[in-house]
Order: sequence, then C-alpha cells, then structure tokens
Amino acid sequence: MDHYTCCHYTWSFIGHSSSQVLDMVDPQIERKLIEIMRIIDENDKPIGARAIADELYSRGYNIGERAVRYHLSILDERGFTEKHGYSGRTITGKGKGELGEALIGDRLDFVITRIEDLIYRTDFDTLSGTGHVIVNISHIDKDDFDSCIDIMTRVASGGVGISPRLGIFEEGCDDVYVPPGKISIATVCSLTFDGILLKNGIPVRPSFGGILQMADGAPQRFLDLISYTGTSIDPIKIFMMRQATSVLDVLDSGNGTILANVRNIPVSSVERAQDIMELTAASDIGGLMMIGEPGYTMLGSPVETGMSGVLAYVGVNAIAAIEEAGIGVDTNPVSTIMRYEDMREV
Repeated sequence: MDHYTCCHYTWSFIGHSSSQVLDMVDPQIERKLIEIMRIIDENDKPIGARAIADELYSRGYNIGERAVRYHLSILDERGFTEKHGYSGRTITGKGKGELGEALIGDRLDFVITRIEDLIYRTDFDTLSGTGHVIVNISHIDKDDFDSCIDIMTRVASGGVGISPRLGIFEEGCDDVYVPPGKISIATVCSLTFDGILLKNGIPVRPSFGGILQMADGAPQRFLDLISYTGTSIDPIKIFMMRQATSVLDVLDSGNGTILANVRNIPVSSVERAQDIMELTAASDIGGLMMIGEPGYTMLGSPVETGMSGVLAYVGVNAIAAIEEAGIGVDTNPVSTIMRYEDMREV
C-alpha cells in the first residue's frame, strides 16, 4: 500500500495562496478584513469608513475610522471592494466569493473542536461497562418508531453498528429536545472509541470519515473520504445527506457500502489499544474492525508517519439503513454525551 503523510491543520488567509502566507499581515487584521467585507456586503448601497467603524464597534472591534480606511485600502488592492467617490464602497463579485469562502473557513475548526471536547468528556469504563459515551441523536415520526426499531435491531445483529443499546426520548423530556410529533433516538457514536483510548492514556486524532466498500462481509477500501479537520459539517452527516450507503444490501449479501471512520494513534500504543478494545467489546460496544500497519494507508485512508490507523464502523449505519428503507429521519451525528447504563438494548 502507498504511504501518505497527512497534515491536520491548514491555515488559510483570504485572497492569498499558502505560499504567500509568510508574507501576510497579522491574522487579526485578516479577521477584521473579513468583518469589514461582511458589513459592506450587508448594505445595499455604498457605505463609508465612518459608518463601518461604528458598526465594527457594535460588533466588538474597537478600531477607528483611520484604521478602517487602511483596511479598506487592502481590500481595494485585492479587488474585493470598489470605491464610489465620497459615497463609500461596495463589495465586488470577487469579494463576495472570497467572503463566502472565508466565512466557511471560520467554521472549519468548529467541528473538530466540538468533537475533541466530547472525546475529552467521555469517561466510559471498560471494566464496569458504565460511564458517559458520545451519542448521535436522530428524530423520527412517532408512527415510524416500530419499523425503525426493527431495522436497528437487524443492523445491531448484523455487526455493522456500534452497540445494541439506544436512548429513547419522547416529547417533553428534559435531556434532549424532541420536535413535536417525533421520537428521538440516541445511538452510540464511534468517536466513543477515541474517548476510551484517550481516557486510557492513548493520544488519538480523529482523521477521516468515509464510505467503505464491503465484499462478502469484509471491508475492502474507502470509496470516498472527508477529513474531520477540513469541513464545516461532520463528514458522516455529509455522506448521509448524499444517501451514499447500501447498508441493507450489506446485511442481505455482505456486499455494498457502509459508513466508517479512521483515527490515528501512536505506533507505540497499538498493543495497549488492542487490549482496551477487547475490553470495550466485552461491554457490548463493538464496531472496531482493524488497526493498520504503522504509517501505511488504512484501506485508502491516509495515515501519518509514526502513527497507525484505527478503522471503525460508525453508529449511524443503523440510521442510514432506516433512510434506505424510505423512512424519513433527521440525524445529528456526534451530538452529545449520555450515560451508557441509561441506554436500553434493542
């Protein structure tokens, strides 16, 4: 297999390629440039430096009119804004495109930061089988509940899920918001594995979520991958939105596609990780398929040098199967944490 080096953090500054980053101004100035572009874009007519400075102040940026003019000169030079005499400035088409990308860039760190927070808060104990696990929350119509449970039971017994336990929530409960006419279902998220590894002293880095091809019940290769640090939406949710799975086919014939993800752990921790995962499986949390060779791709998923990839099924494969059956469901992967002992087996 090919050897890849994976970089987890990409710094992006508006209007410049990565080769120009070292020549760029302070990142705080870049942040102000984005906010100024946003203010200009929100106005349907030219806006001047004084009005921009006032609006910036209301948004927590204490910079004066003179400093705003300096920032505007940078935007003019980049072609993101256009000056209209004394009337002020408007945003250009190029500026609108750059603003859209910049605002997305602002959100890129949110997903992985939230995931890392939940991983840290996971305290599941592999010996007692109790403690907090990360869960996905899905909302279904009340009338579809029985059909959904049948499908989820089938997925649990078919070995392409994480755990046979679910959290069931009805309208009016205090723990989870349940939309009117719905029942909410919590499924164990595969990133619980990351929390368990971290709790046991193993540094872990969620890397990719993707579509995994299966043949005769065995994983073959990833058909598509999205980095957890390269998207403003959880990768698994993106693939669910694309309806890219065939979980029911995998259950019927062993052939098809399911959702899976990969995390990296240090090579020196592999044996310890294997022991921990065996204890986890004994607590009926499963889904772990393999730990890869150091520094080599995990079925096509890049792995950093000095690290090993850990491949796992994801908990929402059961939800994907429900959608494949034509049942409407709204899912939020990696939603929150809840006590495993409060979940019930299907």
